[in-house]
Amino acid sequence: MRNTAKITTAVLAAGALTLGLTACGKDDANKTGAGADPSKPLVVAASSVPHAEILGFVKDQLAAKEDLKLEVKEFADYVTPNTATQSGEVGANYFQHKPYLDDFNKKNKTTIVPVVTVHLEPLGLYSKKVDKLADLKEGATVALPNDTTNEARALRLLEQNGLIKLKPGTGNEATPKDIAENPKKLTFKELEAAAVPRALGDVDAAVINGNYAVQTKLSPKNDSLVLESAENNPYGNFLAVKEGSEKDPRVVKLAKLLTTPEVKKFIADKYDGSVIPAF
Repeated sequence: MRNTAKITTAVLAAGALTLGLTACGKDDANKTGAGADPSKPLVVAASSVPHAEILGFVKDQLAAKEDLKLEVKEFADYVTPNTATQSGEVGANYFQHKPYLDDFNKKNKTTIVPVVTVHLEPLGLYSKKVDKLADLKEGATVALPNDTTNEARALRLLEQNGLIKLKPGTGNEATPKDIAENPKKLTFKELEAAAVPRALGDVDAAVINGNYAVQTKLSPKNDSLVLESAENNPYGNFLAVKEGSEKDPRVVKLAKLLTTPEVKKFIADKYDGSVIPAF
């Protein structure tokens, strides 16, 4: 459906991307910022689902109208897209929310900034062993994504649904150590976000990021025991660039296209509430 390269590990992703850009003249082909050559392709790093699919729709259906050349590189992890953006190996990325980016910038001394928010992927609790939240047994094992902000987000979802209570003042760096009350005596298995869906059959329940749920044929809307509310949700996913590249003419064009009625309709039709437009 899309002319994108599926890359499944951070090492292969970084190597393939570097080789590809070197072959076409990295400095010339992918210069970013206000002085970038608008005739060159904008290379965007993205998670496979839904980000690369949304970009693929823009590339195939809308980009020509803005005279935008778009190249999409798919990544399976949450680190390489930011490091590649910071180093200039790609011109932009589309995979993350603000709390994650703030934490990443702080820990890695990177200078990546949001450009435009496009969609929300509601976080959900899933199980292959129970059909209702009330049926989750005492001592059940729950898998969580282990990156800082998504783990806190997952714990907050459990708190909002009465399974745990976090210590007062707990913020976006919460871990199971910050649980003040755990009436069901749940135990937690902390895994890389991409690995959580694969562990679903081995645990009693799992909190899964929306993109990985959709990617593994789970429907947040229909299959989750509980689902994050979209109202006043700070976890919208956005197009991001290295600071200073916001006025790159190609980035400006892509930001405009990602927030068109056509993209809103594409998201609504394709994902049926599992991915929600945020514009």
